[in-house]
Amino acid sequence: MRGLRKLTWVEAKLFLREPAAAFFTLLFPLVMLFIFGSIYGNEPTDYFDGHGAVDVSVPAYIAMIIATVGLLSITINIAVYRENGVLRRYRATPLRPQAILAASVLVNLVMTFLGGLLLILAARAVYGLHFEGNAVGVLLAFLLSALSFFALGFVIASVSPTARVAQVLGMVLFYPMLFLSGATIPWQELPEWLRRFSEFLPLTHVVTLLQGLWFGEPFGDHLKEVAVLLGVLVVGVLITVETFRWE
Repeated sequence: MRGLRKLTWVEAKLFLREPAAAFFTLLFPLVMLFIFGSIYGNEPTDYFDGHGAVDVSVPAYIAMIIATVGLLSITINIAVYRENGVLRRYRATPLRPQAILAASVLVNLVMTFLGGLLLILAARAVYGLHFEGNAVGVLLAFLLSALSFFALGFVIASVSPTARVAQVLGMVLFYPMLFLSGATIPWQELPEWLRRFSEFLPLTHVVTLLQGLWFGEPFGDHLKEVAVLLGVLVVGVLITVETFRWE
């Protein structure tokens, strides 16, 4: 446990020292919030079923943070660690392999949560963000969504022969999801055929789940989203167990 705590602390410092990871997790969502919040404000509108633009955007931006960490930060970091021999040296220590991977998951989960928390606090302070759901339910949905995308990130890192390939694969998955899932462009703006296509994207289910619970919808209305994300998590873990390489 002591070794895990120290390794987690080291991983946290490394995360914050990486400018791109820290910026896109902690600051970029705030940039998006202030740009589009200054344009559209947060007045309730029929276009968003009586909610404000910021009210709808915040849970969508939280989904964006989850995808950024899962598909880019974790994917690239693990692949770089393997390519540079860091994972091999870690494995030579008395730490269990599970502890090494757990430290990475824990740090990224905390940073993802912190990015979402900063976003919520800023939106509440500046735009009067409304919340109509159950905090525990939203937190559970956040955890499921984050772990599902982390598992997907580990799969990409596991099957990629080099860090460059891992980065490319992560981006190939990330950017279509970013623009077609409702995480940045409101789902209502997409044509019908793109909406049908977006149903096959895991991030669409994250956005739908978080937005629905944010506005007070019960978990029972989102069993499909929960099932899809659980499926991604389970399949991702199984593939990672079979394919993960330390060197």
